[in-house]
Amino acid sequence: MPKNKDQNTEVTPLHSAEARLQTFFKEKATPKLVERFQYKNVMKVPKLKKISINIGVGAAAAEPKLLEIALQELAQITGQKPQIRKSKKAISNFKLREGQAIGCRVTLRRKAMYEFFDRFVSLAVPRIRDFRGLNDTSFDGRGNYTVGVKEQIIFPEIDIDKVPRISGMDISFVTSASTDEEAYVLLSELGMPFKKKIN
Repeated sequence: MPKNKDQNTEVTPLHSAEARLQTFFKEKATPKLVERFQYKNVMKVPKLKKISINIGVGAAAAEPKLLEIALQELAQITGQKPQIRKSKKAISNFKLREGQAIGCRVTLRRKAMYEFFDRFVSLAVPRIRDFRGLNDTSFDGRGNYTVGVKEQIIFPEIDIDKVPRISGMDISFVTSASTDEEAYVLLSELGMPFKKKIN
């Protein structure tokens, strides 16, 4: 491993090894998907393409500091700088102006995506209050799955003692699957704890 000439300390390589779950997908999940759906070409095996995490902060219209808190928490959870989402039109009843910041989002791909998925199913989901499995009814008909998280404190990166307000988020798992059944099996093989099998 290369060393820093000035400090004589090891430098972390720019391209580190792939995530644990990424290796698991290639070595364990892919063969099972091929067997289940009888794919003639391994390239047809559905893959996880990206994970999008969205936090809506409608109250930020009246209290801008709430958006700053959401940005900080989302960055802690994902390890990536969030993008600010702005309103597309004005709504007078909600005192909302066009172009006003109302939320934030992060899109994860490749290694960061697999690492987040791993932490989500292994550490965060088991901390959901009265958890009995995730619903399998939130597929969109095109192989993508969205789950709503009611409390950001299920993520171990968040210090509950420093949280001024409990808030939720929507997490979308975008796959290359052409059907919800394929996406369900893919996510299940990766460890998504569903309540029951999709019909």
